Amino acid sequence: MPAYTEEGKAFDRDMTYIPDRITREPGRTQDGYGGHELAVPTWPVQPGRYRLVAARACPWAHRSIIVRGLLGLEDAISLGLAGPTHDERSWTFDLDPDGRDPVLGYERLQEAYLARYPDYPRGITVPAVVDVPTRAVVTNDFPWITHDLFFEWRDHHRPGAPDLWPDAVRAEMEEVMQWVFTEVNNGVYRCGFAGSQEAYDAAYDRLWSALDRLEERLTDRRYLMGEAITEADVRLFTTLVRFDAVYHGHFKCNRNKLTEMPALWGYARDLFQTPGFGDTVDFEQVKRHYYVVHEDINPTGIVPRGPELESWHGAHGRERL
Repeated sequence: MPAYTEEGKAFDRDMTYIPDRITREPGRTQDGYGGHELAVPTWPVQPGRYRLVAARACPWAHRSIIVRGLLGLEDAISLGLAGPTHDERSWTFDLDPDGRDPVLGYERLQEAYLARYPDYPRGITVPAVVDVPTRAVVTNDFPWITHDLFFEWRDHHRPGAPDLWPDAVRAEMEEVMQWVFTEVNNGVYRCGFAGSQEAYDAAYDRLWSALDRLEERLTDRRYLMGEAITEADVRLFTTLVRFDAVYHGHFKCNRNKLTEMPALWGYARDLFQTPGFGDTVDFEQVKRHYYVVHEDINPTGIVPRGPELESWHGAHGRERL
């Protein structure tokens, strides 16, 4: 659930997650700069042991679905999918037969959290990695989940898997990803959950300043970091693909639509048509999640029928870059 600061009622995301990591070496991580000691609990990389629980509706979980597929980790880490709607208690497995995850046997993701922390005090979030033998949650720290799928699970990547964290641009890429998270990924929520006109106006200006900056950056380069897809593109895509269907209207990010920004619209379609991106998108689940779950924003629960989505498959012309 959203949190607000006292002054101005601006949206403030709670970024406190279960910090555990899954690593190739106990207590150490391989991050591209050489292994270093970790100050958080670690679990061993072990194919078949873990289940990634995600939801196609959630942008933070969606990135983990994309990265798992791009790296070819389907046989190493199983995937459980929660339905698009949930109550204040937990995401639920209502897409599965009998409403239970077929591997964990749970009706609610909350059960995996409580199996490890009987008095877990925070929200039940996706993505979450669950230890199948104990059916207990390992971590829900979404930025590190995709990071570690790349660095720590390298021995199990498919042949020819993309280099999502290239050394040559990594320092700049981490700066870009942090900026995209703050100004865009979280920026749309800052608009949607603003608790005052002043907070909304400030959030709106910040978001569109960032989107204009991205429009300029992507005018003469195919992807955020140049000629190849990286983790940065995954993280931006999950916001852009939801923009016209949800954020434009539901979150009042309505200066213009994504389809009216030539570079960003072409870039988003380019990624959408790339295997591993568009085939993980379910627009109906996305719309149901936001318009049904956010009762304070949309108390009627009515889900809009639009926008038209066929144009996602249209020619994007980005090959020239």
